[in-house]
Amino acid sequence: MKLILKTTLILTLLISYNAGASSYPARLGGKIGNGIANSVTGIAEIPKTIMIANRKEGVAYAATAGLVTGLVHMMGRTLSGAYDLATFIIPTKPIVTPDYIWQDFDTETSYRSTWQFR
Repeated sequence: MKLILKTTLILTLLISYNAGASSYPARLGGKIGNGIANSVTGIAEIPKTIMIANRKEGVAYAATAGLVTGLVHMMGRTLSGAYDLATFIIPTKPIVTPDYIWQDFDTETSYRSTWQFR
């Protein structure tokens, strides 16, 4: 299991490395990398959302509503990553914002309402 996780992480980083390039293959690679990263790291939405809720509303709110919101965001990020993997041939921006879980870790996750091309 650790070997699969390490291999997936290395592959994601290599594919995402060229995500800033403007060529069509690079945009496809960026979308595949984003899809893999969001599918794998969706679980990190739970502690992220709990921490944000704790800072804004306090411990009791974070332990209840923060946990439930984190579960919803986890499902949203994971399904968004799966969607990006399934539709990688169309180079659109990810539905989830921020694009990766580690970007703006102190910002609550949100979702785009429209498709935007890369």
